[in-house]
Amino acid sequence: MAVKRSVARTRARRAALQAIYQWHLNKKSGSAISSEFVSDRELKQVDVGYFEELVREIPKAADGLVAQLGPHLDLKWEQVTLVERAALLIGAYELSQHPEVPYRVAISEAVELVKMFGAEEGYRLINGVLDAFAAEVRGAEMSASMLGQGRPPGE
Repeated sequence: MAVKRSVARTRARRAALQAIYQWHLNKKSGSAISSEFVSDRELKQVDVGYFEELVREIPKAADGLVAQLGPHLDLKWEQVTLVERAALLIGAYELSQHPEVPYRVAISEAVELVKMFGAEEGYRLINGVLDAFAAEVRGAEMSASMLGQGRPPGE
């Protein structure tokens, strides 16, 4: 039985969080870390292509993503835990590079990653920062979503 795409992508994000955490620690290239993960671990029911893209592309885009996220943070990037950094980068990358992923899904998935692997209240930071970032990069989608629910934009 084929695994649903959404489940396979959720698992890809989970593995990517661990790989990006590792990247923060040892600064190997995303491609090297991706290769290690694919060869050293059983990535069962994972969208491996999506995992590889996240782990390969996020380190390349990290400086730009951090600069874009900065105005939405109440603390310095260096004060954000490594798990939260990884989740923020995954969420920001998806919001900016994957318009086919609904903004709510990108935010929710990042929040769930931090609930699973991060500090007890870390998800609040992720939710707030990515919500503000989504308004910046996906404002039209957010407005359309709000209108579709019968609420005025900005509510």
